Amino acid sequence: MSPQVADNTFTGTTVAVSIMMSREQARRGRWSFPRWKVLGVVASGRDPQAGSKRTLVRCEDNLQQYLWTGFSVELHRDGGESYWSNLTATQPALFVVCREDREDGTMSPLLVTADYDEAGAYGEGDDQVFAVPMPPEVQRWLERYVVEHYRPQEKKKRRRKP
Repeated sequence: MSPQVADNTFTGTTVAVSIMMSREQARRGRWSFPRWKVLGVVASGRDPQAGSKRTLVRCEDNLQQYLWTGFSVELHRDGGESYWSNLTATQPALFVVCREDREDGTMSPLLVTADYDEAGAYGEGDDQVFAVPMPPEVQRWLERYVVEHYRPQEKKKRRRKP
């Protein structure tokens, strides 16, 4: 039996990911409009420094599916509380922040994060935020990071004024 090779994909503070999105033409009354969904995020070996790239992977009458590569999830020490909250949620998630091109209706991902607060901040603007289940290997990587770097702040009781 040969020794296993260490996987460097899940070390450090950044992991490369790819995003699967779908676009379908929806109808409401007489109007037709594009409806975008993020189907999921997968860990990938593609270098995020190479830039994002969209590839059409499926095309049917009313549905197109695209694979976006060249993204990453980046962790920051000040996000520890948010990462911990995400990991202890019923369904840990990654948040894909997307922006729509108003002229042609194309939706493009901007970033992927595991930080509730960062996702919320983008959601308050014009950007759309899609929550998708966190892949198990990314979840294990995030758990290691939180265990190594996050120290909960001690709760302080307020003293009553006499």
